[in-house]
Amino acid sequence: MTQPPIQFDRTTGDMRGATPWERTIGFALLAGSKVGAYISHRGYNSAANLLKTLFLSERDINVMLNPDAAFSFPYGDGYWSKLLNRTFKYEDELELFLLDSKDVNYTLIDCGANYGYWSVMVSSQRFGSRPSIAMEPSSRNFPRLAHNAKINGGRFEAINAAIGSARGTARLSGNRHEAFSIAGGADAGGEEVQVLALDNLIEDGKIPAQGKYIIKLDVEGVEIDAMKGGKRLLETDSVVVCEEHGNDPTHSVSRYIL
Repeated sequence: MTQPPIQFDRTTGDMRGATPWERTIGFALLAGSKVGAYISHRGYNSAANLLKTLFLSERDINVMLNPDAAFSFPYGDGYWSKLLNRTFKYEDELELFLLDSKDVNYTLIDCGANYGYWSVMVSSQRFGSRPSIAMEPSSRNFPRLAHNAKINGGRFEAINAAIGSARGTARLSGNRHEAFSIAGGADAGGEEVQVLALDNLIEDGKIPAQGKYIIKLDVEGVEIDAMKGGKRLLETDSVVVCEEHGNDPTHSVSRYIL
């Protein structure tokens, strides 16, 4: 029988439903994040995942990000367990931008949504209760995304697809759930996934042709293809938010945008 999830409130620090052993591991994860913050959390993900593999059974944790934003993930997950550290800010620049936009009547297009953190946040009252469409291609990640939509009252839509230059299919590969990519090409292994272009969201009736949009591209190397597939959408009142990786010496994404 599946155990009920552990409950953790980031506002108060209260943890409920955890065994004494799970609390002990939680303290270790918290301490690791506090120390790791001084070195940009280098090595934290691997260490946390090792703790999870060695010492934890499979169980979820529901983290209350704010009073009406619940975010679920596997307890001990290396990428998301930093949220047990209440001083940790996930993508703090994006949080500030979205908070500053709370009074704008926009829709978030959350490409590469993973488990749906930003769709959960943006659709909460603190961020203006904005609509969101969360897109995630991975067959491993998508059930987590759909679950987070469900436990938040179905207030955002989850679509099981990658984003690209045109409708079709691609190979999704990678070793870490937070870094899957379709940039490796047909011979990269992994799984075949559906691909949609941003403009397909208009054609398929998911969003109106005229509106205000914040388009978050966390798509691991296919940012330019994503923008090429969104020419019509980008003619609207829209903002694209993406990260350019330091391992690209040509700054190809910035060059394309500018």
